[in-house]
Amino acid sequence: MLQEVAKIPYGEVRTYKQIAQILNTKAYRAVGTAIGKNPLPIIIPCHRVVKSDLSVGEFLRGTEMKTGMLKNEAVRILDGKVKKK
Repeated sequence: MLQEVAKIPYGEVRTYKQIAQILNTKAYRAVGTAIGKNPLPIIIPCHRVVKSDLSVGEFLRGTEMKTGMLKNEAVRILDGKVKKK
C-alpha cells in the first residue's frame, strides 16, 4: 500500500479511495488507517493522500501542517479542500 503512495508525483494528490481501488479493495478506511501509520513520512509522501471529497483530512502532525506541505508543492487548497487544476 505504501508503495502506491510513494508513486504519487510531487504536486499531485490521490484519494484514499483511489489507493484502495488500485489495491482492488473497498476497505477505504483500512487504507486510510494504514497510510496514517506510515513510518517514513519524509520518504513516503502520505500528505499527498486526501479524502474522497478532496478535503485535506487528518495528518499525524496536524491538518495545518498537511495543508502547508501541500501548498508548498503548489497544490491549490481553498476552504480545506484541494482544488483541481
